[in-house]
Amino acid sequence: MSDAMLELDGLVRHFDGVRAVDDVSFSVERGKVLGFIGHNGAGKTTTMRILATLDTPQRGDARIGGYSVVDAPEQVRRITGFMPDYAGVYANTTVTEYLDFFARAHDLRGETRRRAVDTIIEFMGIGELRDRDVESLSKGLKQRVALGRAIVHDPEVLILDEPAANLDPRARIEFRTLIRELAGDGKTILLSSHILTELAEMCDAVAVIERGRILATGTVQEILRGVRQRRVLSVRLAAADERIERFLLEQCVSSGQKAQIGVGGLDSVDHQIGLVDSEPDRFDHVLLPQGFQRREGADDGLAEVFGRC
Repeated sequence: MSDAMLELDGLVRHFDGVRAVDDVSFSVERGKVLGFIGHNGAGKTTTMRILATLDTPQRGDARIGGYSVVDAPEQVRRITGFMPDYAGVYANTTVTEYLDFFARAHDLRGETRRRAVDTIIEFMGIGELRDRDVESLSKGLKQRVALGRAIVHDPEVLILDEPAANLDPRARIEFRTLIRELAGDGKTILLSSHILTELAEMCDAVAVIERGRILATGTVQEILRGVRQRRVLSVRLAAADERIERFLLEQCVSSGQKAQIGVGGLDSVDHQIGLVDSEPDRFDHVLLPQGFQRREGADDGLAEVFGRC
């Protein structure tokens, strides 16, 4: 029998013909932390909103604790805590009032609610801040309070959308410790980021999403090894210059390697070339001729030169 607490099965969500989520499937076992990796617009937030029952897929389903997000959203909400990428705060609201509000929203009442709020404040280590306005807190402390809001009803599953974004190094370490403690208590956690290495010490595994589709799943080390096997050096030219083909060829040959370079016509306005290599360190010492600029990534639609050493 599967021990998966979170299961996604062929989720599809599109907007005006664009598939923000395109047949997404993966699972997370109970008590595990899965990192959800992708750049802005890759489909992370839409997927998480579906899991939090804030959106509905056009096709497919997801189950949290055995409950369908489509057919049983109320049951899903009872066992799920959601932290959006921007957790808004209310003016003139103290930390205690803020957490108490969300405890009430989760139908906690009387002494049970008061104990839940006190427990969260203690767990988050923000006792000295309980009477401070949430608006006055630093980014890191606001994130602590936002996480407390997500777990005030003691959910079994946490869905956290870029929770470590814009935190300073110390706040990141503290947040990472909180995540591991929650996982140690048996909570299943899905958290997103656009930085893979940010999750290296926080997650048991990761899923990489691009243009709404899952590209890879595995441990952070497995994903990093796959990324390092293929590295792209992209160069933007100030003007079209046929010397670039000869230059790249010479750079590869100078390292004692054979090279194959294919040339495409360079756009007269935005001259773009690229060099692809299967060994990640090969291009670390490539010096570009005067007028050439190193650039990360490559823009679609631009003519490119690809070389493999």
